[in-house]
Amino acid sequence: MDKKSPEETLLHNTRILADRLPDEDRMLPGGSGQFPSVETLKEVISLIKAVMFPDYFDKQRESSTLRRYFIGVKIEQLYTLLDKEIYHALQFNRNSYPEPQLSAREMALGFINSLPTIKRTLYTDVEAMFNNDPAVDNYGEVILCYPVIQAMVNYRVAHSLLHLGVPIIPRILTELAHSVTGIDIHPGAEIGEYFAIDHGTGVVIGETCIIGNHVTLYQGVTLGAKNFSLDSNGHPVNVPRHPIIEDNVTIYSNSSILGRITVGHDSIIGGNIWLTSSVPPGSRILQQKAVTTGDIGI
Repeated sequence: MDKKSPEETLLHNTRILADRLPDEDRMLPGGSGQFPSVETLKEVISLIKAVMFPDYFDKQRESSTLRRYFIGVKIEQLYTLLDKEIYHALQFNRNSYPEPQLSAREMALGFINSLPTIKRTLYTDVEAMFNNDPAVDNYGEVILCYPVIQAMVNYRVAHSLLHLGVPIIPRILTELAHSVTGIDIHPGAEIGEYFAIDHGTGVVIGETCIIGNHVTLYQGVTLGAKNFSLDSNGHPVNVPRHPIIEDNVTIYSNSSILGRITVGHDSIIGGNIWLTSSVPPGSRILQQKAVTTGDIGI
C-alpha cells in the first residue's frame, strides 16, 4: 500500500469531492443558487412562537403598548427573514417565478396577513389537548410541554406557506418538528380546528389527508396511503390517496387507517386496528378481545 502523508490524503480526496458528479448536477434544483437556511428557519419558528404565545416564549408585558411594540418588532424581524428565505426557496422553481424578489415579498406579506388566523386556530388546538388529557393541570403546561403544540405550530405555518405557493420551506418546517417530536405531518394535509394528539410519537399524517374538527389521535396512528398509481414512466402520481377523517373522531394508539377512505363523524377507532375501508358515522371499530388459552409458563 502506497503510504501518503495526511496532507496528501486530504488534498487528494478534496480534489475528488470538489468535482461535480453527473448525478449531483442532475439533482440540484434550479441549477445553482443559495437555498433556504435550516438554521434561519428555526429562528423563524422561534419568532412565530413568541408572537403566537407571547407570555410563554417571551417576557410578559404588562403594558398593552409595550406588548404591541415588542410583537411588532418580532413581526418585522419575521417578515425580513421570510422574505429572504422565500426568495432562496424560489430558486427551486426558477422558471415558474420570472420575478422572484417580487414574488417572495408578496408571499412573505401574505403569510404575515395569515398570522391572526394561525394564532386563533392554534389556541383551539391547545384547548383540545387540555380537554382530552386529565394529566394536564393548566393551559400553560400544554403550550410549554406538549409535543403536539410544537408539531402544530410548524404544521400550521407550513400549511399556510404551502397555500401561498412557497416551495421547499413547508417541508423543511414540518420535518424540523418531526425530528423533535416524532410527529410526521405533511404540510399539504388539511386539518381542522380543535385537533389533539396525545403523546404523539410515531404519528404519521399523509399529504392528502383531510381531517375535520375535534379529532383526537393517539401515539403510533398512521393516516397513510394503501397504494399509489404510477404514470407511464413508472413514477408515483400525486392523487388523493390518504383518509378523510370527519368531525369528532377519536383514533387510538397504533392504528393504521389506509387509502382514500372515510371515517364517518363521531366514530371511535380502537387501538391496533388495520382499516382499509370506509366506516359510517357513529362507528365503533374495536379489535377482538384477547383470549387466554391456558398456562403459558410465565
